[in-house]
Amino acid sequence: MRRLLIVLAALLALPIAAAPAQKAAAPRWSDVVALTPEGGFRQGNPDAPVKLIEYGSRTCPTCGRFAAEGVAELRDKYVATGKVSYEYRDFLIHGAPDFALALLNQCVPTPRFFAALDAIYANQPAFAARLAQLEKTRSAELEAWQKLPPPQMATRFAEALGFIPFMKAQGVTEARARQCLADPALIKRIAQTNADAVNKQDVDGTPTFIVNGRKVRAFDWLHLQPELWAAGAS
Repeated sequence: MRRLLIVLAALLALPIAAAPAQKAAAPRWSDVVALTPEGGFRQGNPDAPVKLIEYGSRTCPTCGRFAAEGVAELRDKYVATGKVSYEYRDFLIHGAPDFALALLNQCVPTPRFFAALDAIYANQPAFAARLAQLEKTRSAELEAWQKLPPPQMATRFAEALGFIPFMKAQGVTEARARQCLADPALIKRIAQTNADAVNKQDVDGTPTFIVNGRKVRAFDWLHLQPELWAAGAS
């Protein structure tokens, strides 16, 4: 017994070797989404050396083309690796339909903003066809809706264009969607983002891309990617 106690005491006196340190996995920056003070939604490394801002419209066909042709490569090659941060800000170039979609997109939890944005752009042709049909058959009503206070205007367009049931697939219940369409704080934030776009960034169309604070002459991925390279994202 004495011998066993001596052995145990010796073992207890031995220094405990530290477990080998686990190397922290590099973050996939495209999973990191934050609401910015300017009212945009940023995806990626907030300290990325290249900061890309898109002023976009969910009903703009050119924006839809960029979403289809450029966003996947932008995220996989540049955002996910931390080289570029990508911020989307609303610019309501087509008025009420854009306004309703902006309110509903900003209604989802922040981490899901870009997933919902992708879904909206993928469905853009169907929304456009529905709007074109309404313009043919109910043009007087559409004109009247645009004169309503913002909450009622957004709600009328969301109902007529099928936005509310569409957003259910993005996890937004009908009750929550209607609440967001009438949310005064959300309406004010989107309005301020638009005012700042015009007054501070000289935005007059969509998409407008800003790279490290400079408005660039690019409207598609083919011309935007070289701007990112020139800014240091290659």
